[in-house]
Amino acid sequence: MTTTLILVIGVLVVLASVYISWRAGRLDRLHIRLEAAQAALDAALLRRAAVSLELAGSRILDPATSLVLAAAAHEARTSGPDEREHAESDLSRTLRAVVDQDRFGEKLGEHLEGPALMKELDTAVAKVVYSRRFFNNAVAVTRTAQRRWLARTLRLAGHTDYPQFFEIDDAPPESLAAE
Repeated sequence: MTTTLILVIGVLVVLASVYISWRAGRLDRLHIRLEAAQAALDAALLRRAAVSLELAGSRILDPATSLVLAAAAHEARTSGPDEREHAESDLSRTLRAVVDQDRFGEKLGEHLEGPALMKELDTAVAKVVYSRRFFNNAVAVTRTAQRRWLARTLRLAGHTDYPQFFEIDDAPPESLAAE
């Protein structure tokens, strides 16, 4: 009887250990996925700012519009972590104001590099939208896993903070969204 009890307790301890190890491994994989999503989002945001700066310096736009777009793109590229969401939202609003101007497409068509630059901007804007969604999805899944009672009780996530969502205004300009 005692041998059977010891065997049952031993099996339960082994099963619990395997389950805890599996949960810790899953949490670790979620953190790796979150870091990859963060890197992809950073790359997409930097690419959008770079294309915006290229558009501002292309001499296609009038000088005032170029200056406003360049300032918004520069601010988005150089902002610190605390100001980044605000700066990226400002760049989105500036891009909408620039691209949705009357006759913007005509001005772009008059220049040799205009259509290629517009296609590059469209791609960069779309990548920001998708990268942000993917990142926020990874944040939600990771936060859910970190909040489970086993992860909290055994501190399977260590001392890491809950990841934060990246909330920006990333709506594309109407003329880009329509294409």
